[in-house]
Amino acid sequence: MTLFDHAGKERTQREAPLAARMRPRGFDEFVGQEHVVGPGKVLRRAIEADQLPSLILWGPPGTGKTTLAFVIAGVTRSHFEALSAVSAGVADLRRAVEQAKERRATQGQRTVVLVDEIHRFNKAQQDAILPYVEDGTITFIGATTENPSFEVIAPLLSRSRVFTLHQLTDEHVRAIVERALADSERGLGAMNVQVEPDALTFLVTQANGDARTALNVLELAAQATQPDSQGARRVTLQTVEDALQQRSLLYDKAGEQHYDTISAFIKSVRSSDADAAVYWLARMLEAGEDPLFIARRLIILAAEDIGMADPHALSVAVAAQQAVHFIGLPEGAIPLAEAAVYLATAPKSNTAYVALNRAREDVQKSRNDSVPMHLRNAVTPLMKGMGYGKGYQYAHDAPGHFVRMQNLPERLKGRVYYEPSDQGYEREVAERVRRWWGERRGQDAAKE
Repeated sequence: MTLFDHAGKERTQREAPLAARMRPRGFDEFVGQEHVVGPGKVLRRAIEADQLPSLILWGPPGTGKTTLAFVIAGVTRSHFEALSAVSAGVADLRRAVEQAKERRATQGQRTVVLVDEIHRFNKAQQDAILPYVEDGTITFIGATTENPSFEVIAPLLSRSRVFTLHQLTDEHVRAIVERALADSERGLGAMNVQVEPDALTFLVTQANGDARTALNVLELAAQATQPDSQGARRVTLQTVEDALQQRSLLYDKAGEQHYDTISAFIKSVRSSDADAAVYWLARMLEAGEDPLFIARRLIILAAEDIGMADPHALSVAVAAQQAVHFIGLPEGAIPLAEAAVYLATAPKSNTAYVALNRAREDVQKSRNDSVPMHLRNAVTPLMKGMGYGKGYQYAHDAPGHFVRMQNLPERLKGRVYYEPSDQGYEREVAERVRRWWGERRGQDAAKE
């Protein structure tokens, strides 16, 4: 490296964002993820012994995936090559592989290749990595915010160890921010930045476990604050709020957070917890989730989980969907909240859903016999002569508008699919069914 190259590199480092400048240089500076790289942990020991396996680092944004990869680069004696799946392609991979082969042949040195945002590589691009991971040409590190089970091809996944990084705690984020404020070499120490206690608490909380967000907001707030007469930049709560603008919610409408949050919402409604249901609804709406997606899930839930215990629940859910479609957001959130609360507080029964699944199983696994003759319509004299409709009893001509009649195929005679519960309105339904068919209506029907 020439003097000019060295000067250029130093200038680039000075001009880099605070989050990049403050990347830990070793495990002693790395904050959080003790369950993965704490003292004595398997991965930590493998890294320090320079026996790193191919691995995938999976976790939310700002939890230290790329940072951990660079810490590995500083600790290991292997050559380190960093690629981003956002901008790199197969040609870049092949170049890195060829250089790794040459380096191993001439210097006996291994090569670690980091592919950041690995989920952005398509199947063909991920396939291109596979042979060189398998034969040991490179040690592969993939970093991703998406579930590797869905975003990384199975052969590459099976050849890598997956380590899950957790969202940072507020204490972790505060420690990172305070280090940046004190560091005069890479941080803001030379600027004499003093963050008011309420501003620091707000910053840490609103960062939502994302260290990168916290440092980016801190840097902007510090730069926007003019030094006072003592040369101190006193960052206030108002300045941090202005720098933050809008809280960055941990959510991806096409990824893991999307499915996890809608799951939490549905399970809260099913568990009759209206408070949790409204909270998860608000989380999704604030993160920009499609309100019609939420409405569709409520309609499904109304039929599946409430069902006959309160048949009006389905009408309420459909009405909410129509209201949201008609008026849109932000006001459309109100009927969604009303529907969520109604469904959460309604009695629950999945008997209709269970009955459907039982019937489907018989349809799929048993012989599909012909429709019984008495249930067929005799629309021609020939069909009447063949016995179509013979023996059919019109329910409205009978007392109570009910007739005991075998309506299933002969092979399924006496089969019971729907068993009403004692929840809500379904108690009345259960009483009618018992009155019509008896406690064991299958046997009663079989006697007819």
